[in-house]
Amino acid sequence: MAGGGTPRVLVVWCPDWPVVAVTGDDPVAVTEGGRILACSAGARAAGVRQGQRLKLAQRLCPALELRDRDPEAETRRFEPVVAAVAGFTPRVEVIRPGLCAIPVKGPGRYFGGEEALASKVRTAVAAALAEEPVPDAVPGGDVEPVRPDAVPGGDAEPARRDAEPATAIAPHAQVGVADGLFAAVLAARAGVLVPAGRTAEFLAPYPVSALGDEDLAELLGRLGLPTVGAFAALPPEAVADRFGPTGTAAHRLARGLHPRPLVPRGEGPDLAVEHRFDPPETLAEPLVFVARTLAERLHRRLAAAGLTCQRVAVEVECADGRTASRLWRHEGRLSATALAERVRWQLQAWQSSGAFTPAPGHAADPTRPDGTSSAATRPPAPDAGFVLLRLAPDGLAPDEGRQLALWGQAVADDRVERAVARVQAVLGHAGLRRIEPAGGRGPAEQAVRVPWGEPYEAAAPAGAPWPGRLPDVWPAVVLREPVPVRVLDEGGRPVAVDGRAGVSGRPAVVVVRGREERVDGWTGPWPAVEYWWDQSLARRRARFQVVVGGRALLLTVEGGGWYLEAGYD
Repeated sequence: MAGGGTPRVLVVWCPDWPVVAVTGDDPVAVTEGGRILACSAGARAAGVRQGQRLKLAQRLCPALELRDRDPEAETRRFEPVVAAVAGFTPRVEVIRPGLCAIPVKGPGRYFGGEEALASKVRTAVAAALAEEPVPDAVPGGDVEPVRPDAVPGGDAEPARRDAEPATAIAPHAQVGVADGLFAAVLAARAGVLVPAGRTAEFLAPYPVSALGDEDLAELLGRLGLPTVGAFAALPPEAVADRFGPTGTAAHRLARGLHPRPLVPRGEGPDLAVEHRFDPPETLAEPLVFVARTLAERLHRRLAAAGLTCQRVAVEVECADGRTASRLWRHEGRLSATALAERVRWQLQAWQSSGAFTPAPGHAADPTRPDGTSSAATRPPAPDAGFVLLRLAPDGLAPDEGRQLALWGQAVADDRVERAVARVQAVLGHAGLRRIEPAGGRGPAEQAVRVPWGEPYEAAAPAGAPWPGRLPDVWPAVVLREPVPVRVLDEGGRPVAVDGRAGVSGRPAVVVVRGREERVDGWTGPWPAVEYWWDQSLARRRARFQVVVGGRALLLTVEGGGWYLEAGYD
């Protein structure tokens, strides 16, 4: 422990993990919600950045290849890394694919200190990444905003193998140690080991946006407190009076402490659920079927105790005594069906990584710091058979409840969840998506596709003022990629729009894919100037609605070119 009771944490971070899962050549980028989530080194060299709109990214890098997120591929490819870290302690928490953490206290003492532990973990993870097979699926991913100087360049040459497709970026990992998970994640991104008790000094240069609260960061910036160090220097009493509980939690993070003081309490109730197989089960499918029943029992036990949990441990045991376990984030949002799906993904990840088959000549290490052997935590071989599946809640907290709708809405929602689970079991986690409203001026920006069951927070609120936004008449068809067109006036000259939104002539003809169509009516323009203060994101465009051949089209003019963006019925 350090920093007034704050535990020391070691974090392993694999940069650009969404891109690592991509099959193809550099440059490539992973997208979500119409924006860039992560990109390869070649794309970054061309000016592509996280958060950019797809059209701008493709303008900066015409050869850029775009891929959608695939959470299953992320989990499957990250499993060898988690298994390597689990060789030092079984208490590995997967924060998300590409990022995991372990407590330092026990392993650090056994392996000769934090520096020795970090070095051994770094070596083990590097070996796991070097042996990690090339994926047969399209990418996954998610990326958090970090300090620019803490992000590695990622300019390594893509690793290639004979008779196998090339990955767009060579996987590598960085290790960091600090007081608490929040600081340890930033330390891993910077690739440093922060000495005990000096976490506040390490965090001081970071911008207040690193604390993860945009509204608080904006307010602190207006108050002249742009850095974490400046915020941490404020008296805790003054922060509590001015910013309330949210500000107090952020202030503790800024000071290198837990977001809330630790509250000693007795050991909680044993709410774990398990199922034993007799005779041993050699196939994974029956475990997934049983996992759904166990997940429902676990939810009932938590509800009866008035509790919810932050994580759920999935544990399996083999007939020869070996066990395997992994922690999954829960935070009260996973239904029984979703939790059963996590069990299926975990079993598939173990199987695809070859962990079900022990290496020839592999011997157990009887001297692990936690008293178990390294072989004991490997998943069982198929011929041994599974004898136990166990779901154990971790990080229990009071359940604040939720408001249910009237008139049987909860029953209808449950039917939908069951149908979704069946579809996702066939198509994969990202195979079924829902539409969520988002902020923006164009129709393609006002709705994003999110995998069913995944939480979504819009980067820009839909209800905010959007000057230049189209009227509330939504097009029936929105093209995935705008189609270049030509717009001519009565004299056959291209129609142009100047900086003051003045139109050079009345649109008379629209040429779409070589076919000319007369314009029966038009309205506009709706000009929009976006991010004028940031040259890399700056964008100037105008939209028109035109009627051709009895149908209405939405056209956009940008950079002197016209594009067909959507169509109305």
